[in-house]
Amino acid sequence: MSDALPGELTGRGASPVTLAWRQYRLERRLFWRNPSAAFFNFLLPLLFLAFFGAILHGNQHDLNVIVPGIAGMSVMSTTFTALAFNMVFLREQGVLKRIRGTPMPGISYLTGIAANAVTNAALQIVIITVAGRIFFGTGWPRDWFELVVFVVAGVVCFASLGVAYSHAIPNFDSAPAYVNAVFLPVIFISGVFYDAARAPGFIRGIAQALPLKHLIDGLSGAMVKGTPLATNIAALGVIAAWAVLGVVLAVRGFSWEQRRS
Repeated sequence: MSDALPGELTGRGASPVTLAWRQYRLERRLFWRNPSAAFFNFLLPLLFLAFFGAILHGNQHDLNVIVPGIAGMSVMSTTFTALAFNMVFLREQGVLKRIRGTPMPGISYLTGIAANAVTNAALQIVIITVAGRIFFGTGWPRDWFELVVFVVAGVVCFASLGVAYSHAIPNFDSAPAYVNAVFLPVIFISGVFYDAARAPGFIRGIAQALPLKHLIDGLSGAMVKGTPLATNIAALGVIAAWAVLGVVLAVRGFSWEQRRS
C-alpha cells in the first residue's frame, strides 16, 4: 500500500504512461515488503490447493474440480479483495487526496495500482496451472485461448467490483469484516472446494447468479475439460454483465476525499 509520494512519481515532464509504469514498479516493491499482503494474495490460495490436494490425492475427479476452483478463488482474492482493502486504505489515509493535489495524473496512479493486482492474478494462475500439471494430474490447459479469455474477464470483473465495493466500506478498521462478509460466502457457495453440481438446489441457484461460479466453469473448461469457448459463452456473458455493473458503480461512487475528519 502506498502511504508516501516519492518525488520520482510526481515530477513534471513525464508522460502519464511513464508515471503509471513507475507507480506500478513501486507497488510491486511495496507488495513484497508487506508480509500480510503476500500471504493473503499468494500463500493462502496455494495452501488451500496443497491442503485439498493432499486430502483428495488419488481422486482425480475431485482434483479436476479443486484446481480450477482455487484458480478462480485466486483471481477474486488478488483483485476484488486486494483492491477493496487497498482503495479504502488509500482513501482514508488521505493518499488519494494528496495525489489529487500533485502533478501526477490520477489515472496514472490508479493504473499502477490496478496493474499490480492484475500481475498478482496472472502469477497465481501460472503457479496453479503448473502445480496442477506437476502435482495433481490435471495436465496442461486444454484450451489456452479460453483460459486467457476467462482470466482477463475475471480480472476485469472482480477488480471493478472490488473498487466499487470499497465505496461502501466506511473506514479501514471495518474493511476486513466487510470484505470477508462477501468473499467467504461467495467462495463456499460458488463451488471452489467441491463440485457445485452436487450442491443442494437452492445453493446452485444462488451460485448461478454470482460471477465466481461462471469464472470457475470457464476455467474448468479451459484447464480440465477441454470444452470450446462457445460452450461457456453464457458463463462469459454473466461475468461481463457483472463487470459492466462493477465499472459503473466504481466510477460513479469514486471519491478522492476521506470520509472522516
